Amino acid sequence: METAVSIIIPVKEKNPHLAECLIHCRNLDYSNFEIIVVPDYQTDLDGVVTIPSGEVGPSEKRDLALESAQGDIIAFLDDDTYPPTSWLKNALKPFADQEVAAVGGPAITPPADSFWQQASGLVFSSVLASGNVTYRYVSKAKREVDDYPSCNLLVRKSILKKIGGFDNRYWPGEDTYLCLRIIKDLEKKIIYTPEAAVYHHRRSLFRPHLRQVWSYAVHRGYFMKKFPENSFRFAYFVPTLFVALVVIGGIASAFNSTWRFFYLTGLTAYLIIVLLASLKAKKPAIILAVALGIVSTHIIYGIGLIKGLIIPKLKEERQS
Repeated sequence: METAVSIIIPVKEKNPHLAECLIHCRNLDYSNFEIIVVPDYQTDLDGVVTIPSGEVGPSEKRDLALESAQGDIIAFLDDDTYPPTSWLKNALKPFADQEVAAVGGPAITPPADSFWQQASGLVFSSVLASGNVTYRYVSKAKREVDDYPSCNLLVRKSILKKIGGFDNRYWPGEDTYLCLRIIKDLEKKIIYTPEAAVYHHRRSLFRPHLRQVWSYAVHRGYFMKKFPENSFRFAYFVPTLFVALVVIGGIASAFNSTWRFFYLTGLTAYLIIVLLASLKAKKPAIILAVALGIVSTHIIYGIGLIKGLIIPKLKEERQS
């Protein structure tokens, strides 16, 4: 007998991406599942459970849906994702191990996305932009992880009940806190498997992409102080170190010819590395866009992380 699954999708209102997501969910090669959509206000959607939440954040919407979810496994999707037909069957396989509390898979850029969305996806999938977490954007080998985005995350309902669901004080970052509680408080496993891939529409380069990067960076910087167990890592500091070297090196090179030589040599080497990393885009126009996207991502993330480190409190954070 198939395990019962509840697919939960938080959304502000009905939109074309949600319609696409629901079409693909209904076509899943799986029979024992329900779909719960949580919009701000009452919305009519055929064959879907809708729970209006009012104007609250995604984590609050997920917790609200959890109260009425019938599945033993809760599968979280974002409204701008959509799954292939085999998604649930593949994603449920690791749950055969009772020590596995959650499963995540890559969120791949859809082939039909626009030029600028494709460029954003290529930036995120580059090791220069995402370091050792490129597996979140392209298929990589199966592994155990300690932090995973909620845009494609499946969790045992019993686990969510034990930890009280998502922590509603944070967005984004609520998934980082959820994962920390799973691995630290309950000492359970979170498994990444490439078989559980979904498609995820990207935000376009440059402004929407960089706004998202800024938000990620500020929250990661703050979480480094708040939840260092799965947030305090050297890799997250690299863009900040890059920004510091660019600024300090630029000032120093203005007063010393030796510093100027090393500074320009280092900067040239960096740009060459970025360009080489962008060549996987293959088409000349998108290669340039990806290269500029990687550089701007480094700068925005580097500055955003500093803000997160120094602010006393996130504006989204409320007293629990």
